[in-house]
Amino acid sequence: MRRHRRWAILMGIALLFSVIASACSSGGGASKGSDDEVVIGFSMDTLQEERWQRDRDLLVKKAEKLGAKVKVQAANGDDAVQLSQVENLITQGVDVLVVVPHNAEAAAAIVDKAHQADIPVISYDRLIRNADVDLYVSFDNERVGEMQAEAITKIVPKGKYALIEGADTDNNAHLFKKGQMNVLKPMVKKGKIDIVYDQWTKEWTPEVALKNMENALTANENDIDAVLAANDGTAGGAIRALAAQGLAGKVPVSGQDAELAACQRVVEGTQTMTVYKPIKKLADKVAEVAVEMGKGKKPKPDAKVNNGKMDVPSILLEPIAVTKENMADTIIKDGYHPMKKVYKNVPKSKWPKKG
Repeated sequence: MRRHRRWAILMGIALLFSVIASACSSGGGASKGSDDEVVIGFSMDTLQEERWQRDRDLLVKKAEKLGAKVKVQAANGDDAVQLSQVENLITQGVDVLVVVPHNAEAAAAIVDKAHQADIPVISYDRLIRNADVDLYVSFDNERVGEMQAEAITKIVPKGKYALIEGADTDNNAHLFKKGQMNVLKPMVKKGKIDIVYDQWTKEWTPEVALKNMENALTANENDIDAVLAANDGTAGGAIRALAAQGLAGKVPVSGQDAELAACQRVVEGTQTMTVYKPIKKLADKVAEVAVEMGKGKKPKPDAKVNNGKMDVPSILLEPIAVTKENMADTIIKDGYHPMKKVYKNVPKSKWPKKG
């Protein structure tokens, strides 16, 4: 009996050590080994736009190439759904969380939830406000706004301007506008430019932008000389309103994101410019730093951006202003869109020789 009791005790001790070892290997407080597979949670605002589908595909491809796994969730513009999806990703045991917030303020709760589980958070392209974000990776969005205003004021240095801005819940929209005003304010002060309409576009919806532009035209009896649209979706809505009044192609309109439809409008002459943000560079960079952070390493930021609570360590990439003149040397040369699609409505005799 004594021998059996001793054997039972030894087996119990062996079982206890087995449980402890299993807990450690599954991440129960231990740091993740560099050879282990990093699991990235990618929480996205939406996948209903072409641009964000590209981001998802490129980030997943790069992360997998680096030996990581990506779990993607899209909330389609619903803050409650996004928070719930993040909670689910946390439960699944992701090592790092990459977030494209729908609402910059509401997403602070996402950061809190992740940090409670000791999961670092990367704010992707859009900055999460009033939260202890671990890293922000985006383009220089204030510079985007400056590029938009520079392009339009070069064509229309004097006149009446309508501002069709983005969603006021998106911190980027405020950065775009700040950049625009860096260029416009001195010209307004000198009396050269008169901002006759200035409105946010709820949820970045083109239909809302269409209504905003219709209101701007009605209020000013169609007497508008230029339009600063914050992105290609709002530009598309604004151009539809201009077209209804026979003004498409006559009133310069800015944009951003280099969407295919926008690039087509640029070469056709109804949209003046778009801002190309090489999404592959952004997605690749985020995948790289996410894998590093998932392994417990610290990223190497090159800037800091204040989010209302702290100066967030940031990596900011350079955007590119694109017009009809440099379309072939930028977007087409990079393979972002094929020439045959961009120029499909333009006579072949007018296609660029480069690209």
